[in-house]
Amino acid sequence: MNASKNYMSFSSQIDSNYTPKRLAVKLNSKGEQFVVQGHPWVFSNNIIKINDDAKSGDLAIIFSKNKNRVVGLGLYDANSPIRIKMLHSSYEKAEINTVFFQNKIEAAFNKRQSLLKTKTNSYRLLFGENDGFPGLIADVYASVLVVKIYSEIWLPYLETIIPSLQETSAAETVVIRLSRGLEKSKLHQLQNGEVVYGMLENEVVEFVEHGVNFSANVIKGHKTGYFLDHRANRKQVGEWSKGKTVLDVFSYAGGFSVHALANGAKEVTSLDISKQALEIAIQNGKLNTYSGKHKIIAGDAFAELKNLIKNKVTFDVVVIDPPSFAKQASEIDLAKKKYTQLAELGEKLTAKNGLLVLASCSSRVLAEEFLEINNKKLASTKRRYKEVLNTQHDTDHPISFLEGAYLKCGYYRFTD
Repeated sequence: MNASKNYMSFSSQIDSNYTPKRLAVKLNSKGEQFVVQGHPWVFSNNIIKINDDAKSGDLAIIFSKNKNRVVGLGLYDANSPIRIKMLHSSYEKAEINTVFFQNKIEAAFNKRQSLLKTKTNSYRLLFGENDGFPGLIADVYASVLVVKIYSEIWLPYLETIIPSLQETSAAETVVIRLSRGLEKSKLHQLQNGEVVYGMLENEVVEFVEHGVNFSANVIKGHKTGYFLDHRANRKQVGEWSKGKTVLDVFSYAGGFSVHALANGAKEVTSLDISKQALEIAIQNGKLNTYSGKHKIIAGDAFAELKNLIKNKVTFDVVVIDPPSFAKQASEIDLAKKKYTQLAELGEKLTAKNGLLVLASCSSRVLAEEFLEINNKKLASTKRRYKEVLNTQHDTDHPISFLEGAYLKCGYYRFTD
């Protein structure tokens, strides 16, 4: 297995000609207003003056349009319509250096303390823009830190940031994951899944989430290996599943399923289009002691739900947590139709006095819109129900700007 006893030299992995410059930037009134208000994004059409030779990773020093004062500092991204990713938005002076990044990492870690006092050793240490690190994610699974990089802007700063993340989290192993776009970059020789600190004997790492055991493939798994954002919802569903029959739709690695089983569910059915994901769900279940039955259905969720309805099957608890349906503005209307359809299918599968849990991770569909879609569809069924809970991100996914919010979840208890 890929291993390194000490930190590899990032400087040897990054293009030696790639030295960040300082850029003098001026924005139009709209762009400047967003910066002053603390928004982390500056789009290309907001820039009215910048160096001609600007490259990704250069430090953008943004001056006010009229008073010529510095209003913010960010990193220039030549490959994104979000041309400047903000690091600091304030009239107060700041120096982008080791201490600056260390302070931000420590502040992020302190926000997670309440979670780390529970029986949990997996958490998101850095949540991109929301923690002041646009295009950078850092997740901890037990003693393994996985850093996912989405932009070239961070390449010149890895030598500073990675050791700070490792020390703060006390991780024994650090793995680098790269976005597809960054894998193609010619500015580095990093490999996706590369171990840059410590040793990794097994790419499947076991961890604990509110006392329930799970595993994540930190080398090949989706994103950093697992989805941590639904942690609080998985715990809640688990607590309400004792002695119940449960359907977990779009189950992936079985997050809701395993919590339900560990909390005494009578029977749990995991439904996903990926047979490989379902195999992981079964294995995750076996990391815990449970007496219920764990069934799987491999197939398209919409088709399989209709088959279950046709066969008049119902469940005490139904959880529907689909992938994002609206990754661009043109997909919003279709996404809303799909959420309406899932609410309709979910209601038909929920038993008398049962619980229906509907979730969305489409950032372009706002929480208010999503909950309204659910309530409108459920009200049209004539069944009596009560919205008992609606939730958003867990504590290790803090939201600092509107577009940073994506997760929403509604719990509906039928009373007939």
